[in-house]
Amino acid sequence: MSRRIKRMNPKPRSRDERDDARPHQARSAKKAGPRPGGKPGSKPPRFAGERAERRGPERAERRPSKAAQERPAPEKPVEALLPTKVQTVTVTADENNMRVDRFLEARFPGLSFSHIQRVVRKGELRVDGKRVDSKDRLEEGQSVRIPPLKLDTPKAVGELSEAAQKTLKALKEMTIYEDDDVLVLNKPAGLAVQGGSGMTRHIDQMLEVMRDAKGQKPRLVHRIDRETSGCLLIAKTRFAASHLTGAFRSRSARKVYWALVPGLPKPKQGRISTFLAKEESEDDTIMRIAQHGDEGASHAVTYYAVVETAGNKLTWVSLKPVTGRTHQLRAHMEHIGHPIVGDPKYFNIENWQLPGGLQNRLHLLARRIVIPHPRGGVIDATAPLPPHMQQSWNLLGLDASRFDPIENAPEE
Repeated sequence: MSRRIKRMNPKPRSRDERDDARPHQARSAKKAGPRPGGKPGSKPPRFAGERAERRGPERAERRPSKAAQERPAPEKPVEALLPTKVQTVTVTADENNMRVDRFLEARFPGLSFSHIQRVVRKGELRVDGKRVDSKDRLEEGQSVRIPPLKLDTPKAVGELSEAAQKTLKALKEMTIYEDDDVLVLNKPAGLAVQGGSGMTRHIDQMLEVMRDAKGQKPRLVHRIDRETSGCLLIAKTRFAASHLTGAFRSRSARKVYWALVPGLPKPKQGRISTFLAKEESEDDTIMRIAQHGDEGASHAVTYYAVVETAGNKLTWVSLKPVTGRTHQLRAHMEHIGHPIVGDPKYFNIENWQLPGGLQNRLHLLARRIVIPHPRGGVIDATAPLPPHMQQSWNLLGLDASRFDPIENAPEE
């Protein structure tokens, strides 16, 4: 039941006045009537849209809450001047628990990702006199040494080059949900989220074309592997970034992946709990199953469920990660003896032949993300099967409109 908030104004308002006071989206949602497949007054399922998904096309929806209209607009951060010499600043209460790279990006809008990574990697930025990693989090009151910085001059709005216009168009074609604070992309397989060695095109670099008049660029909230397609959440404002990353940390974000694996996992629905540690070589990096207490080992939990089978050779599984470790789903499915089809790092079944017509590409899709919206309500985004997986589903006679059985998996 929604909490009722008392107002100081004792004067009663008419129904029309009350309707006019509501946000436009909320009124639109009211007029739209009940969700497809729902009954008036019935409790919505945990993943709203499960039934509608079976009847209609892929979609993303935001359901505004009644409390949304009570939330005050966020205060605009004060932009610091670009330092031309070494300076030391103190972490404010508003910046408490921010990542080092986000701290720099927020303080100096327009600072490029590569420049941020470089000053951190070289140790030019220090926190309380110590070197840090870009992913480390700051605490209120800490002292941060900031070296001279070079700002990428943002172009005026409307002055995009032909290449930038093509990039913006590509992002718009990927978009499955967007509002003033949040963007959800359907990332194609093969496109990296962030840059790496020898990589010139990736989502983070493409977002440069979406800088606003103040030079602020949309921020990545989470990441998915380069060869994994599907839902990728982007924050368009610092306010949204803070709330969305908080939702991931508190595990109030729900993610569902689809994958194709060899054989039939037994039991048909289960929980995988291991420790994972990174194992690096000159040519590759993989996650190995580790023991509690091993150096660099992190606990990882995944729930899986069989959705449909294609004979006894291939199975469509639904995966729900509770934690978000690197390559978690890929390493976990290999751990239980059912590595994901087309996985170049973890598929190691000897003498296994790929059925004719199926492409030897990673069959893993970030199918769905459900997360509280920073200003109230819920973001519920669904991505369609990528072309190579759709081809496999068609050849195997799998029905992509099947109900996803993992929705009620418990969590830690």
